[in-house]
Amino acid sequence: MTSTTLTQAGTTRGVSTATLLTAGAAAGPLFLALGLAQAFTRDGFDPSRQPLSLLALGEFGWIQIANFVASGLLALAGAVGFRRALRGAPAGTWGPALVAVLGVGLIVAGVLRADPSMGWPAGAPEGNPETMSWHSYGHGVGAMLSFGSLTVACLVFARRFGRVGALSSVLVALATVVVMAWPDQGSISVRMALGAALVFGWLTAVSLHTITERKH
Repeated sequence: MTSTTLTQAGTTRGVSTATLLTAGAAAGPLFLALGLAQAFTRDGFDPSRQPLSLLALGEFGWIQIANFVASGLLALAGAVGFRRALRGAPAGTWGPALVAVLGVGLIVAGVLRADPSMGWPAGAPEGNPETMSWHSYGHGVGAMLSFGSLTVACLVFARRFGRVGALSSVLVALATVVVMAWPDQGSISVRMALGAALVFGWLTAVSLHTITERKH
């Protein structure tokens, strides 16, 4: 296939494949940067015990809701980019599908807010609520879809890389599972942020690698 053909294929439907992959690469940095910025600037929020998801509650909760939804839309764009770039290649079917599940999970987690807990916002129970609302359950499902799909994606994409890249992908998946499953409820907020940093960092690296790969 000539370079001209590749260019034409990459710009179908008005948006280039590289642009879509760049959007996917930006999903994680946006989510973490905006989430952490709020965590350290919103009065009374304690990121050492209150998960970033709780930022969707309170006076400025719309910012975190928008953060979830925007990051999810960027991930969906990245999934389209992967589908174009990897068509017929290893991980070309399940890889993009799993990134798309990440996008859907983020949007669901943003639209369906968690219940007040861990002392946030002011007046909330100091621990977990005694009962959970339907939207809090939905939020949890969205979060599990996000973390779970991207963790599995690490393993699916591993077969695309050489020894070092494959090992790195597997290690990211294993590290994420260990961090998220560690039996210490008191550190859940920190562990969730760390787990997000691991898998989102991996997604950014793979997205940028795929862009570079297409140029050669």
